[in-house]
Amino acid sequence: MDPDAVAKAFVEHYYSTFDTNRPGLGNLYQDSSMLTFEGLKVQGAQNIVAKLTTLPFQQCKHSVTTVDCQPSGTGGMVVFVSGNLQISGEQHALKFSQVANNFPYQL
Repeated sequence: MDPDAVAKAFVEHYYSTFDTNRPGLGNLYQDSSMLTFEGLKVQGAQNIVAKLTTLPFQQCKHSVTTVDCQPSGTGGMVVFVSGNLQISGEQHALKFSQVANNFPYQL
């Protein structure tokens, strides 16, 4: 499987879900997952979703400009994303960047 295609599909799914149904992101995180947002560390799927759903904006649209990925050495991949974030009611878009360390799902 092409890692770049997997990373692109993940990014499209993640930001589409973020923009339209943030609670739906919960299944992309595990109890051991961690989100660091502006210096605040949040651990666990439920806590991460709680943080994302209580951001000070409810409607937004991500426009991804770059997706870079590389193997993580543990069977997963590290994905770097950058782009623009248009918040409803704001005239100018914000720049954003995010790194995701994705691991294979273990049953």
